[in-house]
Amino acid sequence: MDFKKKLLITAMASTLLVGCAVPGSHLNLDNKNVIEPEQTDTNNANNIDDRVNVYPLTTQLVGQFKTPKAASRTNPSLDAQLARYQYRVGPGDILNVTIWDHPELTIPAGSYRSSSESGNWVHSDGTIFYPYIGFVKVEGKTVTQIRKEMATRLAKFIETPQVDVNVAAFRSQKTYITGEVNKPGQQAITNVPLTLLDAVNRAGGLNTDADWRNVTLTRNGEEQNLSLHALMQRGDLMQNRLLEPGDIVHIPRNDAQKVFVMGEVKEPKLLKIDRAGMSLTEALSGVGGINELEADATGVFVIRSAIGNQNTSALKGEPSAENQQSASQQPIANIYQLNIKDASALVIGTEFELQPYDIVYVTAAPISRWNRVVKQLLPTISGFNNLTEGALRLRTWP
Repeated sequence: MDFKKKLLITAMASTLLVGCAVPGSHLNLDNKNVIEPEQTDTNNANNIDDRVNVYPLTTQLVGQFKTPKAASRTNPSLDAQLARYQYRVGPGDILNVTIWDHPELTIPAGSYRSSSESGNWVHSDGTIFYPYIGFVKVEGKTVTQIRKEMATRLAKFIETPQVDVNVAAFRSQKTYITGEVNKPGQQAITNVPLTLLDAVNRAGGLNTDADWRNVTLTRNGEEQNLSLHALMQRGDLMQNRLLEPGDIVHIPRNDAQKVFVMGEVKEPKLLKIDRAGMSLTEALSGVGGINELEADATGVFVIRSAIGNQNTSALKGEPSAENQQSASQQPIANIYQLNIKDASALVIGTEFELQPYDIVYVTAAPISRWNRVVKQLLPTISGFNNLTEGALRLRTWP
């Protein structure tokens, strides 16, 4: 057998071995049911390049991407609600009724019992029982209305009765504070109006892992999204609310407040956005900066999903409520490119605020990619040389 035949047989054997023992994981798709996407429009419907927008981050454009900062402002609507607030009695409350100059009616059970113990329990049907006048409907009424009705009815038995009514125990109406607070649970609605800010303070404040920006207030099955960051850090009182019976305030964890930094950086990793937010420059700093020997300084990208967030930008070229495209043509991602070849461009990065689930990717320089190709080829070239030398030795073997 001559040298060429030996070399061919050796190459075929190597190929078979490679097919049987490739290092790393592998999933064979043979004989599996692979679902192919429907080809509705071969020109652009399934072309991902046509559904990705790229925006350069320049001094002229970065301001258009900047998220408006919350500003301090008053809440006249809330002030008006607080001014006219009145507690309305409900089942389970205990009323303390005082008839002046008639101690036998005021404290029939003795003077050593508290108001809540000796008071008048509001029954499940919304009534209380009082001597002389029998059952009085009190549910849904203010103490002023109850006082007036009882005085009118007692006037038939007592001359010019002086009646005073107050709530000794508030038990009928509650709101609920759940999530990342120090003392989650229910809080009673009383004659003192309870606001969102008051409820959070009563619950002991927020935990370290609380998401300040995505608080939800559920009322009658409908959710309102509120920002405690704007309220407590920026003084935006428009984020405050007067809580009503049955309201549920939920403060979620900040698990969703994360960005991914990958590519040619010193330490690729996941970063958490804190309550003050995170800029692109902060994210790069958090991973030790770019890899100066491998990275392409012109290729710092922020990849942001556009699915489900089609109307958040006012930039030209992006979908708006007035010009909706079909689902197959809407952008699936927006890519923002920062060129930091001049390090002063990092100032632009400080003005670009990242959003949850953004991907910060730093590309490799062309020379780095070429070096990696060469690095992958070297073992093959070296193996081929060794194979050739071995074949030559076999050919010249006596």
